[in-house]
Amino acid sequence: SAPAGRKVILGVDPGIRHGVKMAIVDAQGHVMLDGEDKPVIATVYPFAPDNKMTEAKAVIDELLSTYKVDLVAIGNGTASRETDAMIKEILAANETLKAKAVIVNESGASVYSASELATDELGNLDVSVRGAVSIARRLQDPLSELVKVDPKAIGVGQYQHDVNQTQLADSLDKVTQDSVNAVGVDVNTASPAILAHIAGLNKNVAQQIVTYRKEHGAFDSRESLKNVPRLGAKTFEQAAGFLRIHNGSNPLDATGVHPESYALVDSLLAQTGKALPEVIGNDGVLNSIDTTALAANDENVSVKAILDELAKPARDPRPEFKTANFRDDVNSIKDLSEGMILEGVVTNVTAFGCFIDVGVHQDGLVHISQMANDFVADPMNRVKPGDIVSVRIISIDEKRGRIGFSMKPEAEKSARPAAKPA
Repeated sequence: SAPAGRKVILGVDPGIRHGVKMAIVDAQGHVMLDGEDKPVIATVYPFAPDNKMTEAKAVIDELLSTYKVDLVAIGNGTASRETDAMIKEILAANETLKAKAVIVNESGASVYSASELATDELGNLDVSVRGAVSIARRLQDPLSELVKVDPKAIGVGQYQHDVNQTQLADSLDKVTQDSVNAVGVDVNTASPAILAHIAGLNKNVAQQIVTYRKEHGAFDSRESLKNVPRLGAKTFEQAAGFLRIHNGSNPLDATGVHPESYALVDSLLAQTGKALPEVIGNDGVLNSIDTTALAANDENVSVKAILDELAKPARDPRPEFKTANFRDDVNSIKDLSEGMILEGVVTNVTAFGCFIDVGVHQDGLVHISQMANDFVADPMNRVKPGDIVSVRIISIDEKRGRIGFSMKPEAEKSARPAAKPA
């Protein structure tokens, strides 16, 4: 999933009887503290049996205003849609609030909340509130947070309990490691959980890196990683290319270029006569470099990969994070009309279709038969909560508050006139 990045986020873990749990995390993912150095957390009871909706809205409005929240991450579990509607009513009623609400998959959040890792990270918080923190962090950086959860707890398919569990665990671990290595990790902010998935590292070495960082401060270069106990030459060779150090002594340390290739980069720079900062991200200069001279050394493929990395240093293979752009003139169901095409966000996916929020405080349904021109066996294979989609209104029932959408391309009108009946 696309990471929202460094934003202040209100994590919301919806619930009915036990209340809606909330926590605010700062741009670095740490739980924010109030003026008395207490965690900014809250629990409200807007739904039955308490029905304290007015009080709940006041508490949430104050949190959003006081801490200048950028995004609201709402878990997609029990009472998710009701909580989403409540949050959006609060945002609509206060024009000074600039936050946007986003539905987040909360699978496995409760498992994480009760885990030893959560106790280490959030030991000062009650178990019931830790889920809200995890939901907020999942929006901020899904990969960094999801690696803390056993993949089997997230849910990997209908028949996950029927297959060989050892093989399943091995496959899931491999996919997780591939994902982490493809994205790379900022070694100065990473948790032991995500570092342990880097090629060549294990839990012990990952913990040693974090411990060393706490004792000696941020790493200034990849080379300084060699000072970490138990991180030997072989481990460094395997892991270095996936560990990023931003704003360090060498700009290459923030890229996917392996230290073994730094000398090759120097030879490429020699052709340009320019310093590294002038070349990074400069397509004109990079395209002028002649790589044929290196072909004899059978390193041409490596050279191309290096040039790609220099063109877009530390590029993130994940899609860019975005939220739906709701139309300013569409604020309620009364503003809708059949045939209108709108951008919306998927809030829930069921066996019979998916629900879409287009900014009118009432989600509409795309029935499975309206999701595509071809046969759709499982809506989950087409969309997931948080996806941005374009929909066309095909029905409106204002009295019952129901909206019907279609994701099918609008049928083109036939160029030939219809045949007249005999």
